[in-house]
Amino acid sequence: MDTRHILYSTQGKIATITLNRPDAKNAFSPEMISLWREFLEKAKNDDTVSVVVVTGTGDTFCSGGDIRDMAEGKLKSWEMKKFLWDGVHRIIFALEDLDKPVIAAINGAAMGAGMDMAIMCDMRVASDRAKLAESYITMGLAPGDGGAWFLPRLVGTSKALELLLTADVLSAPEALSLGIVNRVVPHEKLMEETMKLAGKIAGKPPLAVRMMKRAVYQGTTGTLRAHLDYISSQLSLLSETHDHAEAARAFLEKRKPVFTGS
Repeated sequence: MDTRHILYSTQGKIATITLNRPDAKNAFSPEMISLWREFLEKAKNDDTVSVVVVTGTGDTFCSGGDIRDMAEGKLKSWEMKKFLWDGVHRIIFALEDLDKPVIAAINGAAMGAGMDMAIMCDMRVASDRAKLAESYITMGLAPGDGGAWFLPRLVGTSKALELLLTADVLSAPEALSLGIVNRVVPHEKLMEETMKLAGKIAGKPPLAVRMMKRAVYQGTTGTLRAHLDYISSQLSLLSETHDHAEAARAFLEKRKPVFTGS
């Protein structure tokens, strides 16, 4: 049995990052945080990887910070700042730098920072047993990993404040109705359905997928004029790729295209 706190594997064009502290409800550890960032960078630099899936072992996706550490006061003041800035935040920046789609397969509870680590992924597939909550307030804390930035962009300011200030626990269907997750599937089919979605995306032209992700996020922070200038440049570059020419030929010849990522 692999005792590392986070695992990395690849299957075809899909890389899977698995949080692996089931006895601790996949709560953060220094090893987990360090390897999480390392594996995201590994996926970014691997040209054979087109999509990344993040999930957890056991019955929990991620419970965020380890409450035992909180109770023992292991991280205070500047130690907490350092843990966030040099650790957890590096994962967020790695996700921001990764122009390949990242899908969270939420296999169980995603609480506090665990929920935030899910919502900072590009898409989310939830088991029908999943539960999500912004539980910081119950610990007398605030979301230190960007939850107060990501959540309003998914559900709006008012609903985000309600979820953050009440710590209400959402069922998977409730999360779906709010647009927090993309789809809910039977628990036993979670990875199967997530891999189907990942495989569908991985089968598309890789350069177009990467530029599409960049364009969507660029559009959320820039002006319309800046976005149109950006996307016209990206489209011009894509129009000269092998994959675009192959897609056009395959359409006319009524066959399945073969993409090379070039």
